[in-house]
Amino acid sequence: MENGTMPSYFYFTLFKDFVHMRYLILILTLTVYLAIILFNVIILFVVFKERSLHEPMYILISCLSVNDLYGSAGFFPRLMVDLLFDTNTISRTACFVQTFTIYTFAISEYTILTLMAYDRYVAICNPLKYHKIMTSKVTALYMALVSLYAVFSMGLVIFFSARLPLCGTDIARLYCSNWSVVRLSCGTSTLSNNIIGFFVTTTTVFLPAFFIFYTYVRILIICQKSSKEFRGKALQTCLPHIISFVNYSIASFCDIALSRYDSDKFKIVAIIFSVEFLVIPPVLNPLIYGLNLPEIRKNIACLFQRSKVGHFPE
Repeated sequence: MENGTMPSYFYFTLFKDFVHMRYLILILTLTVYLAIILFNVIILFVVFKERSLHEPMYILISCLSVNDLYGSAGFFPRLMVDLLFDTNTISRTACFVQTFTIYTFAISEYTILTLMAYDRYVAICNPLKYHKIMTSKVTALYMALVSLYAVFSMGLVIFFSARLPLCGTDIARLYCSNWSVVRLSCGTSTLSNNIIGFFVTTTTVFLPAFFIFYTYVRILIICQKSSKEFRGKALQTCLPHIISFVNYSIASFCDIALSRYDSDKFKIVAIIFSVEFLVIPPVLNPLIYGLNLPEIRKNIACLFQRSKVGHFPE
């Protein structure tokens, strides 16, 4: 058995290099978090208030907003507390809870984007069967399976990570991640974690990415054979999904790549890359869908017009 301990606390080492800037970072963090809450709550309010938006595509968009709020809640409040009180420490239990929250968010984000790609695939490639295939019950079932898979896969990862004897307590990040804890373990105990981590990464990133790529290739083929009007409408609904997918894929790749390398020499780059998937998608997703999809844009405009005259829709 390797020599190691089960430490009660972990220490975030990145904070010590930016003590003189912590209040500025705190203000920026609070601003971004409030923007994420505002943008995503507007999307949720509009989708659930307007009955014409109670369709699978818009329901999945609202699920994406819920997931963005969930992931942000696992990162921003804790970061702001650390910046405000200059604590830089986190308990073992809180560390694994944060890891679970952040990475169930990450897994759910990709799987929701996969469902959205499938929804567009059915709508464009099998329009006559769309309402039979993508019913409200089926959409709810898919979302339940997405949630259960995220909870199960990350629960399994956390179960094995929490049992590792550790030979250190320093985490070179602004939050707890599974790999930042696993790399502190002693000896060969990480083998099972590496296997599980590879399985989870493959099934939650690479396979969904391949499926999404396949669906949009099929959609583009159908569009090329269709009329200009059909092609315009199809691309109008698909473009926001493609932007979200590319945006999140780049952010996820940066996080995965960063977690496998020593980032002590490039701390600013390390900070940006490590939080990109927690900041950029939750901010941009509601803007992408709110500005690009006509039905959502129209209802948001109506919402603000009614608020100016002092009343809201019944």
